[in-house]
Amino acid sequence: MSLFKVENISIAFGGVKALNNVSFEVNEGEVFTIIGPNGAGKSTLFNVISRIYQPNEGKIYFEGNDISKVAPHKISSLGIARTFQNLELFENATVLQNLLLGRHIFKKTNFLNEMFHTPKVRKGEMEHRLKVEEIIDFLDLQHYRDTLINGLPYGVRKNVELARALCTSPKILLLDEPSSGLTNEETNDLGFWIKDIQSILKITIIMIEHDMSFVNKVSDRILALNYGEILASGLPSEIKEDAGVKAAYMGE
Repeated sequence: MSLFKVENISIAFGGVKALNNVSFEVNEGEVFTIIGPNGAGKSTLFNVISRIYQPNEGKIYFEGNDISKVAPHKISSLGIARTFQNLELFENATVLQNLLLGRHIFKKTNFLNEMFHTPKVRKGEMEHRLKVEEIIDFLDLQHYRDTLINGLPYGVRKNVELARALCTSPKILLLDEPSSGLTNEETNDLGFWIKDIQSILKITIIMIEHDMSFVNKVSDRILALNYGEILASGLPSEIKEDAGVKAAYMGE
């Protein structure tokens, strides 16, 4: 059984069909990449998966369970985390504070516990801090731990958002154009981290990406979209040679 499944998803905005009968499955442990030209429906698909958009038709399954009606704020608690193309960080908070916010879904204490700072609260805070420190070490963010986000270069901010998503201990990580705006060196580092996330942390990755060199380097399988419909699906070597993908995505 696949870990994640999208079945016959369709959604329209003002009569314009952004997605039309899109279906695919993602197996546990894969890096599954969605590609396509601007306007292909990639971000819309991510917003449907994240429950930001409600599709007109179709269903979404995670670990065999239908999550098509799950509220957006409950998605992370299921084990699905996401980064955004436009960074969504708290600019006037430190890296450490931003990462600790990623642990809020595991909070098990109430107002009275917090007010009196009970042993249960102290124990929880220690567990969350240890998890955050693990992710800081994993992504080499030690130097920036106590730095405000608004004082960091763009590439580091991207890593912080990735780190915050990892702090939720996800089973599936949705990466929305993770290499966008990065230098060649930063993109190479990202490639290594994605492979480490896959192999060491055992997290399945679904990614939207434009950089085809990067896509071919890190992906196990690729789905190509165009005008909201599936153009092709397969191994990187197969997608690379697909005539329809070349025409629609690479301009050939």
